[in-house]
Amino acid sequence: MPKPLPLLAVCAAVACSSNGPAAPRPQLDCSAPTDWTQTGRASDHAGTVCASGVPLSGASTFVLDPNLPQETAEARGALLVHYQVPLVVGDDVYAAVKSPNTYTSCAPPGSRTPFPCGPDAWGSQIWNEQHFVWQGSQIVASWTVESDWKPPPNRGNDPVTGPNTTALGGWEPQFHAVISGNSLWMPAGSGGVTQIDRATGQVTGTIRPFGADSSVFVAGPLTATSTGDILYTAMRLNLADPWGDNDPDGFLVRIRGGAPTVVAWRTLVPGAPDPQDAGCEGTYPINPNTQPLPPLTSSGAVQPAPSARCGIQRPAINAAPAVGPDGTIFLASRSHRLARYAYLLAVNPDLTPRWATSMRGVLEDGCGITVAADNQPGNCTSGAPRGVDPATGTRPAGFISDQGSSSPVALPDGGVIFGSLTNYNGFRGHLFKFASDGHVAGTFDFGWDITPAWFPHDGTYSIVLKDNHYLTGGPYYVTQLSADLHVEWRFASSNSQTCARQANGQISCFDDGQHGNGFEWCINSVAVDRDGTVYANSEDGNLYAIGPGGVFKARVFLDRALGAAYTPISMDSKGRIYAQNAGKMYAFSGAQ
Repeated sequence: MPKPLPLLAVCAAVACSSNGPAAPRPQLDCSAPTDWTQTGRASDHAGTVCASGVPLSGASTFVLDPNLPQETAEARGALLVHYQVPLVVGDDVYAAVKSPNTYTSCAPPGSRTPFPCGPDAWGSQIWNEQHFVWQGSQIVASWTVESDWKPPPNRGNDPVTGPNTTALGGWEPQFHAVISGNSLWMPAGSGGVTQIDRATGQVTGTIRPFGADSSVFVAGPLTATSTGDILYTAMRLNLADPWGDNDPDGFLVRIRGGAPTVVAWRTLVPGAPDPQDAGCEGTYPINPNTQPLPPLTSSGAVQPAPSARCGIQRPAINAAPAVGPDGTIFLASRSHRLARYAYLLAVNPDLTPRWATSMRGVLEDGCGITVAADNQPGNCTSGAPRGVDPATGTRPAGFISDQGSSSPVALPDGGVIFGSLTNYNGFRGHLFKFASDGHVAGTFDFGWDITPAWFPHDGTYSIVLKDNHYLTGGPYYVTQLSADLHVEWRFASSNSQTCARQANGQISCFDDGQHGNGFEWCINSVAVDRDGTVYANSEDGNLYAIGPGGVFKARVFLDRALGAAYTPISMDSKGRIYAQNAGKMYAFSGAQ
């Protein structure tokens, strides 16, 4: 692959031909400092800055989640929390911080009793936004503002049936603020948002489009457009049975000039099945770990999966709106009942629907292609048609899990990408690329649950994502794709050492024999600098710098190797890097 052009050079380039100006080259706006103000840096979620990353040295460290010991105790050592990316404007840094001693533990941890406790009582916690400021090569804490936001419940407590099942599986949803101009906006309770003067920490006001309705929740990160609008999604849940057989209302909310506009979600997906239609496709009620799927009839035909009520479309939890170059808003949508009925939506700047594209009936890499058809448990039934999902017996669907944190990413050519889940390929997923008119332009089998980054070079752009192979114990890659979703390079995790930082600051490591193929890239977004260097956290506790072509550049140990450390990373206009591990933020100044 040709060495990428420096990003500032690309940003300044003009594509010309003998017949006059050609189509604009993919580029980031480098006319102003590339501050990191939201998910994926800017409203397109590109995740790339117009600066070169500093050396991985001179770290300032702050605890963001003092409840981590209790959280990991409930999950047998794993950390099932989705964290906000550190937001940066100039020398000002903003991070989501939890109040200490607000977590309700179970007795014993992990028992889920007495109900509610642990993840079922995560609403007892308090979320805040804290301001930090650089002073020389260190950052110091400044003001803190408390939010009354609460996450959607893990599960409900039906008065007849008692504690019901959950769609969230103990994965704590994301509290995620955004910066727009001189204001920081953070999620608030009852589906509202609070505006804060980001210099002083003074609260300007709280806007609650749904009044004091505690059944309405901000569903994902806020997004700020280049014109100052604040966009977010919300949903009204049945608090007694939030994930049961009901049809909650979903909403797209825009704040403009302090005034909210609320759009009913169902109007944005006009082609979705009727929620009351009982003919939607379900899955086989059979355990694939003990029996190959799909089941066949005596004649060798695929036995149809049971049908189910379709359910209403609503926002995907943890998915932030993305905004394209022309102002088009991209959203992720799923059925409340059936995750396999999922859509990518395009909404006009005036909040009217442009298109809604289903992720069903596109993929064809199931049985006999991705999954062996050998009649063994966990694989496909011999004689099953090629290219079907063993869980349904039909062509696979990209679906959306509320336990993930993938957001749409707007591309410079007017299209959009989104990472869906597809369990049949080893609990991995498929990246979908949609053209500007909404048709599926391509897919890529990949390691799931990430908001990919893209960066421009040589008149085109590349996409960076994680590519974990979970069930086989590796390999674990950070992968770069071309604009047409072909692999340009892969960087494989190779560290087999499990490490931890001791109280005296020393690092102790040992080989537990479980990581011969390295550790997962347990990240939900990366940062890419102007030179095409990728910065990514690994589950092994290290922050890595990966150069163009997938060449190792550097790594630095943060804290202990930690399962499921789904943390985003950011970089500012001076190349300073902000990483997270074990509930802490590490800000690297590059100082020696």
